[in-house]
Amino acid sequence: MIKFISKSTIDTENFAQEFAKQLKPHDVIAFIGGMGAGKTAFVRGLAKGLNVYGEVSSPTFALVHEYSGEIPLYHFDMYRINDLEDLYSIGFFDYLDLDAILAIEWSENITDALPENTIFVEIKKINDDEREILINGKE
Repeated sequence: MIKFISKSTIDTENFAQEFAKQLKPHDVIAFIGGMGAGKTAFVRGLAKGLNVYGEVSSPTFALVHEYSGEIPLYHFDMYRINDLEDLYSIGFFDYLDLDAILAIEWSENITDALPENTIFVEIKKINDDEREILINGKE
């Protein structure tokens, strides 16, 4: 397990940017954390670390954003996903076969559909600025 205490949004992004160097195609990152915890900030850092193109924002209404680069990054928001039928309708399972990295916010809504080797990133608010980031599945 990796544990990191972030003191700011920039701190979170910088940590994620470094963490991204360990990632490879087919890695799935499942985020756990409440509203405003810093999940999207972490994905912004991943995008920087992966040298992908495009401004990273939460895909709440689109459900998925694609960012191109040497290794593509697909950023999902599963907040409004309720069951496997919803996942099939957005083509989620097809994304697992791509030579890409998947970053999934609100992953707790699709726990049963996550692959066995999923990397879990839990972000807990300590206060308005600080976050505890726990990573399981990647040392």
